[in-house]
Formats: sequence, C-alpha cells, structure tokens
Amino acid sequence: MANSVMGVAFTPFETRVDTILRIAQQAEALDLERVEVAEAWSHDATIVLAQIAATTTRIGLGTGVLSVWGRTPATIALAAAGLQRASGGRFSLGLGAGSPPLTEGLHGVRWERPVARLRQTLTAVRALLAGERLPTPAPDARALRLGVIPEVPVPIALAALSESSIRLAGELADAWAPFLWARSRLGDGRVLLDEGAARAQTPAAVSVAAAVPVALGPDMASARRLAAWWLATYATRMGPIYPRLLAGFSSAAVVETLRDAPQELPAAAEELAREVTLFGTYDEAPELIAAWRSAGADSVRLVLPPGRPERELAEILDAAGAAQPVAG
Repeated sequence: MANSVMGVAFTPFETRVDTILRIAQQAEALDLERVEVAEAWSHDATIVLAQIAATTTRIGLGTGVLSVWGRTPATIALAAAGLQRASGGRFSLGLGAGSPPLTEGLHGVRWERPVARLRQTLTAVRALLAGERLPTPAPDARALRLGVIPEVPVPIALAALSESSIRLAGELADAWAPFLWARSRLGDGRVLLDEGAARAQTPAAVSVAAAVPVALGPDMASARRLAAWWLATYATRMGPIYPRLLAGFSSAAVVETLRDAPQELPAAAEELAREVTLFGTYDEAPELIAAWRSAGADSVRLVLPPGRPERELAEILDAAGAAQPVAG
C-alpha cells in the first residue's frame, strides 16, 4: 500500500534528468506517494514527467509547479491532458505565479496582477479539462474546447504564498502547495483556505501539500550546511518574494545574516531553518516529517537539494522512507 502522505520533488536547480529518473524509480520502490518536477529556466517539466511516466507504473506525478506566465491556459490544459493519458491517470497539475525576474527576464511578460492571472488561468484550465469552451476567448473570437479530455480528472494544486492567493486556492483549487512556508504557520494558511472556500460556488475540501526543502544529513554539520544553502539561495537569488516571506517568519535582521554568511548557517537563523526546512539528521527524518503532519500538512513533498551526489539523494530518500503515514 502506497505511503499516502509523502512525495519527493525537484527544483529547477536540479538539471540532471538521469538522476531525476533514477530517484523517481527509487521513490516508487519505497511506495512514496508522488514525484514532482518544477519548471523555471532549466528543463520543460512536462517532458521530464513524460519520461518518468514511461519508466514508472504506480507513483503519482505532478508539476511542482508550472508558471501561469509561461504558457496559455490551452497549452497548460493540453499538456495536463496528455500527461494524464501517458501516466494512466497518475498526474496532477501544480500551478503558481512564479516571480518577477523569471517572468520578465525569461518569458518577456510583465509580472503584474499575479492573483488575477492565477484566477484567470486556473478557471480556464479547469474549464478546458472538463470539456467546456475557453471562458476568455479573444474579442470577437469563437471559444473552442479541447478535442480530447482526460478520462481521469486532473487535480489542480496552487503554490500560493500571499494571503490573497491562498484564499484563491481555497476557492478554486484542489490543494494548496506552499513552499518554504513556516511549519508553525500552517494553521494560518488553513484559515485563509477556509475564507476562500466560503466564496466558492461549490465549496470542497482543499488539502495542504507542503513542499519542504530537505536539509537532512548523516550528522548535524552536514544538515546545517544544506539548511544554509536553502536559506541563503532563496534569500539572495530568487527575486523579492522569498526574502519578504522569510523575514515574515523571522525578521529582516535574520534574513540579512543569510546574505552575509551563505556557506554556514548563522546561529540567528537556526530557528528559521527548523521552521521552513526538514532540518536534522537522517535518524530524525521520520520524527521531522511527522511534525509537519501534526502541524497541519495533509502530505509532505520532500524537495531534494539539487546538485548533490546521487548517492546522497538516495540516502535521504531511504531515511525519509522509514517514516510511516500518520493517521489523520
């Protein structure tokens, strides 16, 4: 029986597709729930997921996440329908608003009114996947529908970090997939989801699928180095959204220490690392994952550190695989 509460995910920094494929196969052998691939400036996530679909048989597959600025709703829906077919019904679609540097610097599109863009895209994609006509055709154009719709419905997760986008997830999505969110603040997210659900035409339960950066090592020194990499990278290299998020979970002064010491975890940032990453030794992995579940995550996506030796990633998965589902 598959572990229903845990999956594995890859960031755009992980460019080794062969490694992704082998780790996905290991995750399936460990009965993990799913494997997710993010898209940004590296690989087309839908192509990588098609490769994983061809080399696995049971594990769920997901985009974690696709930017709503990089494709039209129709191309997203076409890709989702194709992946649902290719995987035999194992696919779920993760969408997000991306960031200004990626949207404007790679796609050449102004990053403005992101929540409105999320709403328009999510609504249109869901309509198309249900066999309906595009709700927002160009002026004077006849709205079209997909020629083939998936036999198995495609669940949609929203990777939301702002209050308004989390409410949108509660209103329109099947799951909320926060990344680098504080464990102790999952309850705050639940409140916002409920507020969004109250606006839905047909309210439905929205699950919380927390994407948690993995800072696990054979000893605490190794774990601290990984935690330092995660925090420093997202505080300094990924645009303005994550520094504000991390400061909100700690303070601007803590985030500033990460800019000054990217190789080692400052003592002032240790509590933040425990809040937003899976931080500890391999032996502690089951306990740490259980803590996220107890804090309100319906499932946990283990976001693997990119570029690490494949043997190390396999060790992390083995350690995490010892965690048993916690009754919810």
